[in-house]
Amino acid sequence: MAYPKSHNPFADDDDDESFQPADTDGVGGLSDAERRQRYLQQEVMRTAQSAVDSSYRSVGLIYESEKMGVETAEELMRQGDVLKRTDKMLDNMDEDLKTSQKHINSIKSVWGGLVSYFKGKPEQPKPPPEEPKPYRANERLENALSTSRGQEDKYQASHPNLRKLQTEGFGAMATVDGSSAAQNGYPQNKYLRQAHQTLDNNLDEMADGLSRLKNLGLGLQSEIDSQDDSINSLLNKVDKMDSKISNTNQQMKRLK
Repeated sequence: MAYPKSHNPFADDDDDESFQPADTDGVGGLSDAERRQRYLQQEVMRTAQSAVDSSYRSVGLIYESEKMGVETAEELMRQGDVLKRTDKMLDNMDEDLKTSQKHINSIKSVWGGLVSYFKGKPEQPKPPPEEPKPYRANERLENALSTSRGQEDKYQASHPNLRKLQTEGFGAMATVDGSSAAQNGYPQNKYLRQAHQTLDNNLDEMADGLSRLKNLGLGLQSEIDSQDDSINSLLNKVDKMDSKISNTNQQMKRLK
């Protein structure tokens, strides 16, 4: 079929005469305009259903991210406890090296040895090293953890394998309810009104979740910065300890 130059080949898709939406309600005798209106109403319901489902998935992802953040924070705190114990162990080793150095100096000095033999008091046994106190993360992280740990039940409820959406009535089978009055700016259709209320609730929940994630992230960053300083301090102590041990070994070899 030949078209004139000014003809739009896509215009045929927009002709009302070619629009034949399916009559899903099984109601016959409807005009094309009525069937088109009913079809558009059903599309609105499908869109509302899709938006609600998407909002639930978003809420679930936020809670899942928060759970991963809590687990990361707990692992970081365990790492901080290991760093603290290592620091304490290095301090104890340094004290032992100081005692060893005193003995070496005493052995190297004849008079020191004699004085130690005749006048020296028996060395008192050292008390066992104190156990370090439980590790405490920075205050920002602890506050964020306390808040996020309280969301465990909501995480379980939002998990896609555990959650059952209560959205019956949405979708293609929903019809217009003209008897429902508008409330708080929501549509008159009771199904659309329910969808809008659900979306508002989920958006509020998403906003709260994102706020908690932000605080958790800031707390994690502060803890990482603090542990970086601890690691640098440990590395300096290890370098000094290695030098002292090497010096002590050399002195011991000279005594042979």
